[in-house]
Amino acid sequence: MKGTTLLRALLCTLPLMLPSYVAVAEEPKPPRGFPHAFFAFDNGTGRGEFPPETQAKMLKELGYDGIGYTGATGIPEILAALDKYRLKLFSIYVGAFVGPEGPSYDPGLATAIEQLKGRDTVIWLTIQGTAENGDEQAVQVVRQVGVLAEKAKLRVALYPHVGFYVAQVEDALKIVKQVNRPNVGASFNLCHWLRAGDEPNMKLRMEQSRPHLFLVSINGADHEGGWDRLIQTLGRGEFDVYAFVRTLHETGYTGPIGLQCYNVRGDRRENLSRSIAAWKAFCERRAKELRE
Repeated sequence: MKGTTLLRALLCTLPLMLPSYVAVAEEPKPPRGFPHAFFAFDNGTGRGEFPPETQAKMLKELGYDGIGYTGATGIPEILAALDKYRLKLFSIYVGAFVGPEGPSYDPGLATAIEQLKGRDTVIWLTIQGTAENGDEQAVQVVRQVGVLAEKAKLRVALYPHVGFYVAQVEDALKIVKQVNRPNVGASFNLCHWLRAGDEPNMKLRMEQSRPHLFLVSINGADHEGGWDRLIQTLGRGEFDVYAFVRTLHETGYTGPIGLQCYNVRGDRRENLSRSIAAWKAFCERRAKELRE
C-alpha cells in the first residue's frame, strides 16, 4: 500500500518536474480582420498648426500606426517625433511636373529621400501640369524619382488626383507600366476615384491596379458631390467604405491604408477618434465574417 501511495504521488508531481521548454499546444488564434496598417494624413492631424511632437502623441494615444506627411522639408523633425512614439512615416506627399520647359520635381525631394533612407517610406507622387508630350515627360520624371528612391531602398507610388495630369487610377497605371521599375507603383484614392465618377468599375479598377498597388486612401463619403461630401470622417456618408476595403482585401491587397482628412471640419482629435473607431469596427466585422 505504501508503495502504491508513493507511486501515485510521483505521478501527480511529474508534470511539475518536466522541463519548462516542453511545448504546449496553443489554441488557434481568431482571425484579426483586416491586416492593413492604418495611418492618418497630416491634413487631419494639425499640419502647420501643431508641432510634430503633438501630432505623433495624439496619433499614438488614438491607436493609429503612423502618419502620411506632406512636403519634402522638416523630415528629421517628423521622424524624431514618430520614433519617440514608435510610429511610422508611411508616406511623403510631393509633386512632379510636366510642361513646356520639360519635366521637374520638388527641389527638396533628393535631400528628403536621403534622410528617409531605409525607412520604408513611400514617395507619394502627384504629376501636375500640361504638355503635348505629357506622357513622355511623366515617364521621364517618374523614372528619375524612382532611381533616386531605389538608392535609398524606397518606393514611389503615383497619386491620382482629380484635375492633375495623372488624374485617375488608369492614368497612373499607364505611366507605371511604361516606367517599368519594381519600386514604382500606384495608389488607389477613394475620394478622387469617386469624384471621377468611376464607382461602377470598382472591382475592375482594383484588379487592374493590384499588381502595382503600394498605397490606398479612404474616408467616409457619399457617392457623389463636392469635397465636403466626398471626404468625411470614416463611418459617415452613404458610400459603403467597408465593402470597398473588403473587396480590396479580397483582390489580394494587404498593404497600408491611409485616412484622407482634407478640409474635414470640427475638432481634429474628435474627428480622428471617430475615424479610428470606425476602422476598428471594420476589422471586428471582418474578423467575425472570417470566423463564420
